[in-house]
Amino acid sequence: MDSMSLADASFLYAENETDLHHNAWLGIFEGPPPTTEEYTALIAAKLHLIPRYRQRVRFVPGDLGTPVWVDDQHFNLGFHIRHIALPAPGSDDQLRHFFTTLMAMPLDRGKPLWEMWVIDGLEKGRWAVVSKLHHCMADGATTTGMTTILFDADPGASIAEPPPWAPGPAPTDQELVQAALASSQQTGENLTTRYAALMSSLRQRGDEVGAAFTSLESSLAEPLDIPELNGPIGPYRRWGWVQAPLADIAKVRKRLGGTVNDVILAMVTNGFRELLLARGEQVTGRTVRCMVPVSVRDADDEAGNRVSAMYAELPVGVSGVLDRYSRIRTQMDALKAANQALAGDVLASFAALQSPALAALGARAASQVTSPVNTTTTNVPGPQFPLYALGRLMLENWPYITLANTVRIATTAFSYNGVVRLGVTGDHDSTADLEVFTEGVRKGLSGLQRARARSAARGEPVPPPTEPADR
Repeated sequence: MDSMSLADASFLYAENETDLHHNAWLGIFEGPPPTTEEYTALIAAKLHLIPRYRQRVRFVPGDLGTPVWVDDQHFNLGFHIRHIALPAPGSDDQLRHFFTTLMAMPLDRGKPLWEMWVIDGLEKGRWAVVSKLHHCMADGATTTGMTTILFDADPGASIAEPPPWAPGPAPTDQELVQAALASSQQTGENLTTRYAALMSSLRQRGDEVGAAFTSLESSLAEPLDIPELNGPIGPYRRWGWVQAPLADIAKVRKRLGGTVNDVILAMVTNGFRELLLARGEQVTGRTVRCMVPVSVRDADDEAGNRVSAMYAELPVGVSGVLDRYSRIRTQMDALKAANQALAGDVLASFAALQSPALAALGARAASQVTSPVNTTTTNVPGPQFPLYALGRLMLENWPYITLANTVRIATTAFSYNGVVRLGVTGDHDSTADLEVFTEGVRKGLSGLQRARARSAARGEPVPPPTEPADR
């Protein structure tokens, strides 16, 4: 029995019929498709490396403690691996539609919170895997780690015999309550010590923490500049794709300065600019507020969620490509210099000192309020080497990001084997024009490439690099 952190549990508390907190990705593989038995054997051989895949969630009565992970007494791998074929012709549009259908289906909380779908019938003899797991299990970085465990870097890797496994005893509700009360008593006894240690750490980093909170307050103090982008969301999604060679993005970054993440934010900025203009909105001088998640995971952190955020104002009202990029780069440099993400990490540390019942109440209430941002853009570096399933090469890996609160469009980037792929999620009811946004994101990179070429032709000096350049 393993208790969740409050950060992990918050994704369960905040979930409702329109906000399903899934971490998901779509992998497309070269053929021929494996049989259900072959793919199931592959995953069975790796289960011991990801214990959460055989554990289910148990809620403590009365929220006296955070939910706990317990072994599933009736674990059945066949329930979690499904096999289906698309009707001809098996196009990318059909695949995306099926994917969004899966994303609208909640995971069964009475079983381990993950599933995989093997999809046959794709064009050109390809096949696909949809991996869907609950956000309480993993953040983006952890999900990437799971992917590299489940698949192989060696195309000739053999399937190992899975080690024996038997579920541990299932706790009763009474035992869950007793364990929670015992933990609460221990936490209460240590609370003063933990609080004193946290305050001591903050005092030692006083100027740094002060700058971080000043930066955070500055970012969120003003109301949204373009509230038209926000509103109620429904239970269904649209999903768009954009991809670019990592080398192309790196060339832009090297010539114009900044980071890969700056280039991605500039692409997203152009997407919103073109979307707003197509909708007849006035954009001059306006900005789109974007939450940029930042991993605060230490090397020794276990699985789960360790994420803070920075808050950028994307300058959609600036028409010049280079001016837009320069403003994004300067702004992101300032947020990093102020260590704005530290403020969120500190707030999470204080939140961890509160009672689980209060945390649950707060998370559920927060899920009903208006979002303080217009959008979210994540960037998760993935493996820059090929992965294989049963000797079949993973050709593409497309990421998915959930929507929450009143955010109607969000973007996530994932780099795999030399290609950056962006998955754009839109609310189905309010973003019928999502393709306008994704096309704008594509044009955002081509515009930067033309600006890079002009800069190089004029022999302009290259700005000093921003570290780390790969994020």
